Amino acid sequence: MGFFDRKRTELIERGIDPSRLPPGQYMTDRFPVLHAGEVPVYHDLGAWNLRVFGRVGTPVTLSYDELLALGTEDVTTDIHCVTKWSKFDTRWRGVPFSRIVELVRPSEDAAYLIVHAEHGFTTNLPLADLLGDHVAMLATHYDGVPLEPEHGFPVRFLVPHLYFWKSAKWVRGLEFTESDRPGFWERNGYHNYGDPWREQRYWDE
Repeated sequence: MGFFDRKRTELIERGIDPSRLPPGQYMTDRFPVLHAGEVPVYHDLGAWNLRVFGRVGTPVTLSYDELLALGTEDVTTDIHCVTKWSKFDTRWRGVPFSRIVELVRPSEDAAYLIVHAEHGFTTNLPLADLLGDHVAMLATHYDGVPLEPEHGFPVRFLVPHLYFWKSAKWVRGLEFTESDRPGFWERNGYHNYGDPWREQRYWDE
């Protein structure tokens, strides 16, 4: 029995539905830390802000407190990393992306979101993937406490139905655009969309 088959058998033995696990993934109880560059340190959240701009009717720059004032919600969801680990029933709190949409009123031609983070990191997402029934959130808490720095403090963009590099850490800007623009990892070989259920890890997959 291969590694992934053995891991699925272990799920069944633990009473966990193996259909929750995308192909080529294994479940872990840990929360591995993966990122490019150094972990930013925020000694004063008063110096942090979030710029929302591009194809919107009302561009804004929000302080941390102003972001939270939009209203927070809790969500429990599975997450899947391109490096093949998955973690089930992760608990997050944050501001739903829909609150940002209501605030800035995207133009009719806005079709993509470019998430900007520290160190010049970006990732690209179809706007349709962030609306409707999809979970999309500016997460501030994990497992009941503020995010750890290595997991994205103070704000991480959470979009769990795609591989987890799309859930950018240390978010500083949201840019609504008409056209797609590959981000950091997408320009370096990762798939432009990143659906775990279709194993879209790299450009040729």
